[in-house]
Amino acid sequence: MRIRFYNARVLTMRDGEDIFEGEVWTQDDKIIFCGKKSQVDEYYKENPQSKLSFDREIDCKKNLLMPGFKNAHTHSAMTLLRSRADDLPLQDWLNEQIFPVEAKLTAEDIYYLTQLAILEYIEGGITSIFDMYLTPMSIADACRDAGMRCVQVGAVNNFSQSVELVEECYNTLNGRDSYNSYILGFHAEYTCSKELLEKIAELAHKYKAPVFTHISETAKETAECKERYGLTPTQFLDSLHMFDYGGGGYHLVHTDEKDMEILKKRGMYVVTNPGSNTKLASGIAPINEYLKRGIPVALGTDGPASNNCLSMFREMFLATGLAKLRENDASCVDAMEVLKMATVNGAHAMGLNNCDMLSEGKTADIIMIDLNKPNMRPINNICKNIVYSGDPSNVKMTMIGGIIRYEDGNYNIGIGTDELYKKVEEIKARIDKEL
Repeated sequence: MRIRFYNARVLTMRDGEDIFEGEVWTQDDKIIFCGKKSQVDEYYKENPQSKLSFDREIDCKKNLLMPGFKNAHTHSAMTLLRSRADDLPLQDWLNEQIFPVEAKLTAEDIYYLTQLAILEYIEGGITSIFDMYLTPMSIADACRDAGMRCVQVGAVNNFSQSVELVEECYNTLNGRDSYNSYILGFHAEYTCSKELLEKIAELAHKYKAPVFTHISETAKETAECKERYGLTPTQFLDSLHMFDYGGGGYHLVHTDEKDMEILKKRGMYVVTNPGSNTKLASGIAPINEYLKRGIPVALGTDGPASNNCLSMFREMFLATGLAKLRENDASCVDAMEVLKMATVNGAHAMGLNNCDMLSEGKTADIIMIDLNKPNMRPINNICKNIVYSGDPSNVKMTMIGGIIRYEDGNYNIGIGTDELYKKVEEIKARIDKEL
């Protein structure tokens, strides 16, 4: 399948490259041309075979093509819990509301609940997700069948999954199909025994692989780890050699100077989740401090139970807005830095180095931003408009692996929305009855 996007504004996210007017061509799952209008004739001279006809030519009408957003932390199947367990502190939210419902979920439930989230992802321009949840194989099947690029991370804890399952998924899902991959991980320090954590660290060394987990989401979590081990979660996990091969932490709200030194030394990623942290009153992460130290920051929505919205637009605004508020400095964490968090940094954190920007040879994960909307006019600065005034309604098209999965209100994930909504309501009704 060869698709030509022309008459477009293009934001490649390549360092130092401004938005330009030009074209992007895709063939199967790859970008084969990305350049200015003046470069098209030159390309044809060097690549005469490219004069073959396109299967589809799309006039972008001066709208913006850019890399898709990378949601670098989510729990997709928690769509079932959206607006069901709100306005509670984190520990009460987990123990009294979330865990009892999750205990009733089947692998098939999680398949359809994940696909419900995928509708929202693609409608909002998200082309890759970093997912952590209960049944990895059904999540992988849901993403493969819907055409969503998914990197899963191990969710082992004292109550569910196992180190053996994490290793099995690591060996099975990496390379199983073009949509799925898997990274070592565990739920959090406070839900895992020391012995369990040591086994995960052993896996990291066995495979020379990075590890991701929730770290220092709340002040309570951090204080209790200090009581147990005399160290913060970051320091304790590092003492187990958990991050000798890199990795990262979700949230990282309550960190100190030594934590930041470890993050920098180990080449770790911070995945910030400002919407969830705000709603659960967990605090404001020191994003500006991480950036000043050269610690890469990616961006995630967290799950639809704690956020409840799976919009990277809202996360981008909150990431910069809360940083400005925390530092009392309106100039810190500017819009271009936030766009980098939402695209390039997220891709690199997830190991998707071929999905980070628009360039020849890169994977064709592309979105089109509608600039002909009131919130995008006048066109003074497109990147700042996206971060400060954009929302999912500005996404006209979402392409994943060269296949258009969303376009102008139409979804292409292999199941109709009415059928999917019906299945989700049936799951909800059954679990309500069982509780």
